[in-house]
Amino acid sequence: MRKTDKKIDNQLRLVLTQVCEVALKDIDGFQWLTHLVNYAKFPNSLKVICIFDTNANLASFLSSSGPTALSALIHTHLHSVNISVKDVKDHIVYDTEQDCWSQHEGHWGLRLG
Repeated sequence: MRKTDKKIDNQLRLVLTQVCEVALKDIDGFQWLTHLVNYAKFPNSLKVICIFDTNANLASFLSSSGPTALSALIHTHLHSVNISVKDVKDHIVYDTEQDCWSQHEGHWGLRLG
């Protein structure tokens, strides 16, 4: 990883940690988030993965205004460190711990890798 990539990664981790703290307080079933990125194709390659506990809680969230609010929160935080993407919704993926356990025996490295 180049020095500039490391700097961007540190900024991403910082702002996404802030997003995570808000989401933990405000969104039922939200557990954590992570990101994947290929710095050779940054920022277009950025994916923010939002993890919920159960499929039921994720379905409830998706059927509400939650995705719009969470997208806006992520957009605001990325923008605060000068990271711009065309449509932030295209960079957000949702998953559940329930599916990871049933499909990958809880091994997130295998699931996301």
